[in-house]
Amino acid sequence: MKNFVVAIINPISGTGSKNSVPGLLADAFQNTNTDVYITFSKEEGHATKLAQRAVEKGASMVIAVGGDGTVNEVAKALINTGIPLGIIPKGSGNGLARALNLPLNEQGAIDVIMRGNKRLIDCCKANERPFFCTCGMGFDAEVSEKFAEAPFRGPLSYVHAVLNKYINYNTTTYKIEFDGRKIEREAFLIAAANAPQYGNNAYIAPDASMSDGELDLVILKPFKDIEAAQILLQLFTKNLTKNSNMEAFKTRRVRIIREKAGVMHLDGDPVEMDKVIDIECIPDSIRVMVPRKKTSKKDKAEEKK
Repeated sequence: MKNFVVAIINPISGTGSKNSVPGLLADAFQNTNTDVYITFSKEEGHATKLAQRAVEKGASMVIAVGGDGTVNEVAKALINTGIPLGIIPKGSGNGLARALNLPLNEQGAIDVIMRGNKRLIDCCKANERPFFCTCGMGFDAEVSEKFAEAPFRGPLSYVHAVLNKYINYNTTTYKIEFDGRKIEREAFLIAAANAPQYGNNAYIAPDASMSDGELDLVILKPFKDIEAAQILLQLFTKNLTKNSNMEAFKTRRVRIIREKAGVMHLDGDPVEMDKVIDIECIPDSIRVMVPRKKTSKKDKAEEKK
């Protein structure tokens, strides 16, 4: 049976057109022994169903074309299957693509899909719901909820969502349990990071690694308005860990107890969650295509797994 890959395109992700992607993929696979099938997601959750179907049919790779939300939907169907994920980043933030050093242009991303390395990375789960970059609660979750309501998704819409929420935002107290410790913190936001950044090079957890079997727990405590500009600058210069209002911990799993149930985000998409949230890292659970590099014997052995 001939090999085949399935590309799943979210036509409404981000701000750019995806019209050229089918043709570019067809050209790339034209002289190979692999067929490429193009599909389009139609609604929330549809990309996961398409990816599950591709797995069941025996696809040798599944390609996500869209932003972090689309990548999340596709990738969750590939966890622990051994089937590699290809990414053509076409979203607003492209956090996972940036964290993996993928080209942000279509042709460059396709070149990685065709000639890149397979890399085994961790994924994480919050109350059994997978995420691959970050999850969070507090301010960033409320911003994601506001951003999702915007008629157009782009940088200006995101800035509007941030300002709209910041003006009247109230911090929350959280009880946090990890590694035998129990702490209580009033926080502006709490993030659990598998990857270093949200997207758009906003580094919420600069020291996070997708291959260490741990998540980075970030607690940003309340701060004065006059400090906001400094925090924003540090967020985009990989220096947030130097801020006195921030605490960071590495752990395999954490339980966070909020004052009440409400919104949090998974890879930038808002979801309603219970008051108690259990977050854990699942080591070496998904393969992704990444740019080729000089490989050590260890890397080559990993690719053969």
